Amino acid sequence: MKYSVPMGVLWLCLSLTGAAQGTESDTLTPSYLDEVVISANKWEQNLREVSARIATVTSASIRLQNPQTAADLLGLSNQVFIQKSQLGGGSPIIRGFATNRVLLVVDGVRMNNAIFRGGNVQNVISLDANVIRETEVIFGPGSVIYGSDAIGGVMDFHTLRPELSSQRLTLSGQALTRYATANNENTGHVNINIGTKKVALLGSVTKSVYDDLRMGSRGPAAYQRPTYQKRQGADDIIVPNPDPNVQVNSGYDQLNGMGKLLVKPRHDMTLVYAFHYSKTSNVPRYDRLILKNASGVFANAEWYYGPQKWLMHVVSLTHSAVTPLSNNLRFTAAFQDYHESRHNRNFSGPNRNRLTERFENVKALSVNLDVDKLLSERTSLFYGAEYVTNAVASTAQRKDITTHVASPVSTRYPNGSDWRSVAVYASVRHAVNERTSVNASARYTQVYLSAPFDTTFFPFPFTRAKLNTGAANGSVGVAFNPTDVLKVYFNLSSGFRAPNIDDIGRVFDSQPGSVVVPNPGLTPETAYTAEVGFTGQLTPRLSVDFATYYTLLDNAIVRSVFQFNGQDSIDYDGQLSQVLALQNINRVKVMGAQISARYDFTSRVRVESSLNIQEGEERDPVTNNMYSPTHIAPAFGSTHLSYQGKKLRAVAYVTCQGRVRFEDLALSERADAHLYAPDANGNPHVPAWTTWNLKASYTLGPHLTVDAGIENIFDKRYRPYASGITAPGRNLIFALRAKI
Repeated sequence: MKYSVPMGVLWLCLSLTGAAQGTESDTLTPSYLDEVVISANKWEQNLREVSARIATVTSASIRLQNPQTAADLLGLSNQVFIQKSQLGGGSPIIRGFATNRVLLVVDGVRMNNAIFRGGNVQNVISLDANVIRETEVIFGPGSVIYGSDAIGGVMDFHTLRPELSSQRLTLSGQALTRYATANNENTGHVNINIGTKKVALLGSVTKSVYDDLRMGSRGPAAYQRPTYQKRQGADDIIVPNPDPNVQVNSGYDQLNGMGKLLVKPRHDMTLVYAFHYSKTSNVPRYDRLILKNASGVFANAEWYYGPQKWLMHVVSLTHSAVTPLSNNLRFTAAFQDYHESRHNRNFSGPNRNRLTERFENVKALSVNLDVDKLLSERTSLFYGAEYVTNAVASTAQRKDITTHVASPVSTRYPNGSDWRSVAVYASVRHAVNERTSVNASARYTQVYLSAPFDTTFFPFPFTRAKLNTGAANGSVGVAFNPTDVLKVYFNLSSGFRAPNIDDIGRVFDSQPGSVVVPNPGLTPETAYTAEVGFTGQLTPRLSVDFATYYTLLDNAIVRSVFQFNGQDSIDYDGQLSQVLALQNINRVKVMGAQISARYDFTSRVRVESSLNIQEGEERDPVTNNMYSPTHIAPAFGSTHLSYQGKKLRAVAYVTCQGRVRFEDLALSERADAHLYAPDANGNPHVPAWTTWNLKASYTLGPHLTVDAGIENIFDKRYRPYASGITAPGRNLIFALRAKI
């Protein structure tokens, strides 16, 4: 077995979808399969009719677990693997796919933009975990409903809604204060709802401050930080770390705000305006700060992301009335404004006093029409249309930190680039009989891209790259309910990802000594997935959820050796670098299983367990050898023993990740050897790890709740696969919640 799990906890890590999908009920009853989900087709639908695997993270789980960020919240599903290059980040991995091959959706609006990259992305932390009432994860291609990027899956976040009142005027609200010891987290949150019969207003603000993260005391010494770099006068120096378990230069802070206005002019019409805002401080890129050159000297004196800012305005109109064309109709228009930047300075060499700064701004406009029409008692039609446009601005400069003189430098992306898509889709659900439902869907998307290239710094053999291509995809699935408490399902689906500005136009250093250059000849990549599974009760106390899948990514866009104007190496930021480019030259295969089990000892005590296993292969374009793809996570899972009382909720749980040998490590991960612990031969590998944890929540009264927890009880020092920062050590969490 390629990815081994610690033997002592193998029996603990079986898997849990049922845990995510049923945590608020006392027992798993026949109504479990009648749970309502939205992500399958954007409209409410019973789970028994869905022919795909969907996991839900509920508000009750969020409150008990107290995740610091939306990335940590996704990890609560126990089926989404989270990679972190720095504390201020979190890149979800779903079934072997990540970054721009999985889709983030918030309140029905796609967050992915034209510069989502193939490397790890941290945009999910822009969402405030304290205002998310529920998150649904749909596994496998979701491109029919959601368009490009939804190859591995879709993460659909539903935020708090304004609440109307049956009385003249009501006022309600909640407040939270939380502290965690591992990074001295200080979080404050407040939300207020004002409701009348026809108008409701919701406002929310969250402020979080995170200090440098402390790792555990027991584990590989390679993860420690014995020294760190700092500026002293006019020089960069290396100083000893008084506590090597503290990851110096990892802390940051974040501010989130949300406002929503709901107007219901009549019983069948609802108008909602929503405003989302998020801003971080500078976020140190920790994995680059610990990178050293062959002489053992830090490669970078500074490397940080500038403030990541996200602004979104959404207007949504829902009309629920029977017409010849619809039973329910929703029109959504959204505008998003993204700002991000990268700042780095070498520790030594000719550029040691020059800070390179690259700034990006994406303005995204999307318009969606989604319609639900009941054609007969047995047949429902879902259809819609979508238009998305992204405008990309990219600027750059190199600033001397001693003289403060700035000079121009190459931008990360072609400034003034444009990415657009227009699509139509239709989906039909037909109940063959009381036990069997068939789902069939199809979508066509046309994608247009234009990127102007500046030849000032690189003599590109072209001045503009254009893309005008279409993609058709579809799915068909069957959901069979042999009993009232059991569902068996099967589906075939396809998904696609159209090249974006990051694919076609980016110039950047993927790693020291390598530079990725533009390739305007890219075409869309397509995924084909087959999945079979079952879910439900095997006995009155035992519930099981199982799925196995196989995905083939054809025409896959991968990074490989390239030539720029006939040269295989060029000068980039003062360093001779090998030329690489993204190219459609590969096929990626991913297969795996997700297994879940839950046993109810009583109506208040249950045990839930989860295990996720995935394997894959891709061909090295240079050697033709087969290797594991970058985003194939090791086997991982958890087991939760929980108690639900009238005033007390408590859960003791174990999380674990399997080992990855050097021979099974992706080539891209071998190149980042400094992130991994050396094996007996000195080669990088991923050690297996296990953590033990305890959380509890006690209701003091109708308006006050106290939460407490201890994570990583035995202070294990570990790094999740592909991460650049070591996970928190023993972490004590205290939170106080009040409501009016």
